[in-house]
Amino acid sequence: MDAQGHGRANDVDPADQWVLNPATGEYELRLAPAAPQSPVPGPRRAAPVRNGAPGGRTTAPVAPGRDVPPPRRRRDAPGEPLPGRRGRRPVKKKSNAKKALLWTGGTMAFVLVAGATTGWFYLKHLEGNVGTTDVGDAAASSFSKDEAFNILVIGTDKRTGEGNEGYGDKGSVGHADTNILLHVAKDRSNATALSIPRDLIVDIPDCQTKQEDGTDSVVAGQDGVRFNRSLGERGRDAGCTMRTVEAATGIKPDHFVMADFNAVKTLTSAVDGVEVCVEKAVDDKQSKLKLPAGESKVEGERALAFVRTRHAFGNSGDLDRIKVQQQFLGSLMRKMTSGDTLTSPAKLLKLAEAATEALTVDKAIGSVGTLKDIALELKKVPTKNISFMTVPVKDNPAETVKATVVVDEAQAPAIFDAIKNDVSFTEVKTEQKKEKAEIAARLKGTRSAASDVRVSILNGGAPAGSAQQQLAYLQTEAGVTKSDNAGNAEAPLAKTTLEYDPGQADQARRLADIMGLSGSALKPGKSVTNAQGLPAMTLTLGKDFKGAGVKLNAATTAPVNVAGKSTADKVQCAS
Repeated sequence: MDAQGHGRANDVDPADQWVLNPATGEYELRLAPAAPQSPVPGPRRAAPVRNGAPGGRTTAPVAPGRDVPPPRRRRDAPGEPLPGRRGRRPVKKKSNAKKALLWTGGTMAFVLVAGATTGWFYLKHLEGNVGTTDVGDAAASSFSKDEAFNILVIGTDKRTGEGNEGYGDKGSVGHADTNILLHVAKDRSNATALSIPRDLIVDIPDCQTKQEDGTDSVVAGQDGVRFNRSLGERGRDAGCTMRTVEAATGIKPDHFVMADFNAVKTLTSAVDGVEVCVEKAVDDKQSKLKLPAGESKVEGERALAFVRTRHAFGNSGDLDRIKVQQQFLGSLMRKMTSGDTLTSPAKLLKLAEAATEALTVDKAIGSVGTLKDIALELKKVPTKNISFMTVPVKDNPAETVKATVVVDEAQAPAIFDAIKNDVSFTEVKTEQKKEKAEIAARLKGTRSAASDVRVSILNGGAPAGSAQQQLAYLQTEAGVTKSDNAGNAEAPLAKTTLEYDPGQADQARRLADIMGLSGSALKPGKSVTNAQGLPAMTLTLGKDFKGAGVKLNAATTAPVNVAGKSTADKVQCAS
């Protein structure tokens, strides 16, 4: 089993130095008054660097013969607070490169620390732990705190580094072995973790990659191959995996995170183990997992064996292992957000170190400020509203001996569309319920007759022909005869809007009833002149338009009976 500590035996344990500051209500790092102090962190050991230098991290050089930061200054006066940093820096592990099994738990650990320890210097130290990869335009150029976002979490089967000799394929360049597309809703009320089977048959598109010498190279795509080949093979990087996800699901990942085998071991040890449950006793000779029936606590090597085993559950296939991994991740999230963890500075520090040591991310989210922003946004999502599910699949009909799967076109599109349209798979408050009073009030009041509603329709992002189709519906089915097609909007909109003069509020409320528009879709403004020279409202059909006659509020949640769906707050037993 790998050693879980990062430092030498005589190093100061920073967890023992955290105290509660009554003035701020937050934990701060304080050393003994006689301890030497320094206002800034000392330089880190030189570490391997990816993409141009050996291993992926860029750190400050260390002076020859030095393993720890230089001495710190004494504070000048008894009343002066000491800088919030540890006394000695742990020695960095000497693994040659990252291996990855993923866990979104790595991100969750950073979430907790970002909320409880706000020291800039410590966050900067955590940033230095994280490796980055330039994937070009496969990832978003920045992170927005005000929008929904998708993070692709990738785990590879690469087998390098001390303590992992028994895992993965020897000599493997690392494939996309475990994959979760994490969608976080714009209002942070919910999130969806969609597992993508490694044996799913997909078309891998051409992708541009950054070479070690800094030049760009295009790796040719392949049709009809396993999803896991989208990473590692032929020099494909995580950007290629992101492009493959978009090609297969229509959902574009904004960023990616990769974690290693050691993440599971160190994260579970940092929280003193994670509770898991199995319906039958397990004795798997290949993974060396032994568990009695019922609940058990796993950490370290045994936790890794639990998430890697394939032969102890179901049909001994990858789809059954995915279910076990989802159950494990839910349990890990519950443990990390428990009061026992949140009130323990020692556990928070261990979680932060374990998570960031394991992470490799795209350059846009590799900075300390961005990592903290993402952490705090993720922290807002209640565990009861984090849904786990797997891409609906069926056996590959082209195979006699079933070894791979293909997307189930009868079920998968509805799930893909729900995620793309930011629709929750759990019962959460709808946008309309959360609207401010003044916005909700736009729907209150008298309503004109449908025949008195005057509206011009623009297509602002809906499928081609939508404006004419909606016009036909309004005139022939809804009685809104005073309507016309005004063509295309100047710019596309994500959401359908209705702009109206305040004197047309009664008309706006009638059209809102007909189309299922929320109060936020109603925009008081100016009227336009229609084809008859009369003032009219402007209805702009956005990307959320569902078709002529279909109310926009027809579905506030996705189907709740999705096969295999689970949530992070529920305890489940693997079978």
